[in-house]
Amino acid sequence: MKRYLASTEARRKQRTRLRVRAQGKPRLSVFRSGRHIYVQLIDDVLQKTLVSASSIEKIGKSNFKSGSTCEAAHWVGQKIAERALGAGVTSVVFDRAGYRFHGRVKTLAEAARTGGLLF
Repeated sequence: MKRYLASTEARRKQRTRLRVRAQGKPRLSVFRSGRHIYVQLIDDVLQKTLVSASSIEKIGKSNFKSGSTCEAAHWVGQKIAERALGAGVTSVVFDRAGYRFHGRVKTLAEAARTGGLLF
């Protein structure tokens, strides 16, 4: 019987997510594509997305040249912090989903922290 071996990236992503879920706080999950960046605030206990933001939103599209820039990630970080505080959430756990804490992911995290989220 052959054993399925996931890719290194998939194993890293799963390992990170297991550690993050164990903390019991809402999870700030990031997805980074080639063209855009998306972020969701997820409550794992209720299995529900509380708030979300992305660089694809029309109100943000006019603010930056492309959705794949650090400028767009900064805007998305500010929006998610604003929406999370509006929903009554101040403390979260950052789930970078296996991405390096560098570039757009780091910019998004710093903007969310500046916006008032604690992680």
